Amino acid sequence: MAHVSAAERRPQLIKAAIDLMTREGVAAGSTRAIAAELGVAQATVHYTFGTKEDLYRAVMEQLTHDLITQVGRSAPTDACFEDTIAALATALWRTVREQPTTHLLLTELSMFALRTPRLKEALEGHYREVTAVTTKLVAEAAERTGHQLAQPPETLARFFLAGFDGLSSQRLSLPDEEAELACLQALVSAVVALAGGRLEFVTLPTV
Repeated sequence: MAHVSAAERRPQLIKAAIDLMTREGVAAGSTRAIAAELGVAQATVHYTFGTKEDLYRAVMEQLTHDLITQVGRSAPTDACFEDTIAALATALWRTVREQPTTHLLLTELSMFALRTPRLKEALEGHYREVTAVTTKLVAEAAERTGHQLAQPPETLARFFLAGFDGLSSQRLSLPDEEAELACLQALVSAVVALAGGRLEFVTLPTV
């Protein structure tokens, strides 16, 4: 059998891990099961990644990259700021509707990472990258359209992602097309209002 280098084997193992855990969940993703999914020896997984946690980190990175790439392609180049934000939100929501298993796997991996010290850094990196990309898209939309932002782009990005994560969880747990559309519209409207300085802040009680 021809030798396959670690560089060539890496994407194969990542895909095998994604395929397996998408079907059976993160708990089923042992190095032995992932190796069997690809039809290689278990030692191949450890040789290529070192540990199971390193492989999980690579899976999170790959899933995040794929989603970001899909949404980035949908960014309009000739729309106003409001329409650009709406288009990006719609593109991201489309991935939830069309690829629910991807978002479910990311959610499972995130929860697993919270209780796995070796993966906490990967989880932080995942959210840091998603926030950075969203911040960049907001800033670029504002610059392209000459829209003066009332809040820092990162604040707008974090606000949007907080609401979107909640909507995604609801979609996975208790789907309701009509309610989801209304909530997504409300979220985008709130982001646009916050960006334009038209969202009035409520004073929070002291905790």
